[in-house]
Amino acid sequence: MFFLVGAKNTVIIAAFSVLFGVVLGTLLALMKQSKIRILKSLSSAYIEFVRGTPLLVQLFIIYYGLPINLSAILAGIVALSLNSGAYVAEIIRAGIEAVDKGQMEAARSLGMNHIESMRYVIMPQALKNILPVLGNEFITIIKESSIVSVIGIPEIMYNAETVRGNTFKPFEPLLVAAVIYFVLTYSLSKLVRRFERRLKTSD
Repeated sequence: MFFLVGAKNTVIIAAFSVLFGVVLGTLLALMKQSKIRILKSLSSAYIEFVRGTPLLVQLFIIYYGLPINLSAILAGIVALSLNSGAYVAEIIRAGIEAVDKGQMEAARSLGMNHIESMRYVIMPQALKNILPVLGNEFITIIKESSIVSVIGIPEIMYNAETVRGNTFKPFEPLLVAAVIYFVLTYSLSKLVRRFERRLKTSD
């Protein structure tokens, strides 16, 4: 039961982190595709900084460095969301660039402006292509969420360490944690592959 509570917290943290990461990543990807140089530069700088620094450092900056006091679980979600957003931005950017350039030209020839073309023509096609990759990002976040145990969030690894300290068994709690992570990630990977097959069938 103790481990199940940790698993529930892990899934909640990962789900919110991916959700907010996708929103942020979409915004960053559109900024990077923009013809406005300042937006493009800000997006590129953010992505490079986040991808070039450890998640642990980012987590400590959010939890200990901000002038406002965030709860541990909120700080964990914020840190993972900000980190995920940088990677999702690159996924979405690649998805946009994979759409045939003729699609934009066709949309513009129908009288749509750039924003309408992106919203109604380019983004739906790009998102369809990258949805399986976003599923894999969810799996990655589940595994990376173990790092939030260092700020006291009772997720799988934190609870495993608690059991280790109380029972003086160094190996068994870690094995249980590993099995839970495997069940979660394997189940999600099966769902992602199934969804990917359905997308290919619909094509």
